Amino acid sequence: MAEDASVFSIQWADLPVAKAGNLSPQDLLNRYLKCINKYTLTIIRPTALDNGIEFRLIGSNVSLIRFLPPTYTADSVTLHICGGYLVQPRQCERGELRFGVEHFPECVRVSLQLSDFCPLILGSPAPSWFRFWLYRLTQAAIHRLVTVRFLASLYRELVDPSGRIRVVNVAVRAGKSV
Repeated sequence: MAEDASVFSIQWADLPVAKAGNLSPQDLLNRYLKCINKYTLTIIRPTALDNGIEFRLIGSNVSLIRFLPPTYTADSVTLHICGGYLVQPRQCERGELRFGVEHFPECVRVSLQLSDFCPLILGSPAPSWFRFWLYRLTQAAIHRLVTVRFLASLYRELVDPSGRIRVVNVAVRAGKSV
């Protein structure tokens, strides 16, 4: 968590070049959206709209997080956060979810990065210890679980169905660990 209580999170997996094939950022996004239902036990439903994508609560039109239409570069697809119930109201135009595919000589790195997200649970740039721990034990835990499981399933599908997955915590930015 940054000083302003915005959240930064990045998870990645390195796949062998021969196994990653022609995996694109759009493929990564599409696979992720399909997995959201599965990994949240269908509680969260990604819904594509003309004006973007929403993560909705099952059986309702309640938008937990709303994104503008995707923006594309050669190695990424970015969903810019523009609202939703889980976002601080004054910070709706802030934050993004980025799906990246970087090609290196020895591997293809696929990544999911959440940047500058201001969760409603934290409440302000100076959240109380209660709000911090509530966020850590709920929304942050769910985000990490879904992302790690998604990357693990992608690895197993493309590389090795019985492959052992190891999670390594790495500090890539200054801030308070959530």
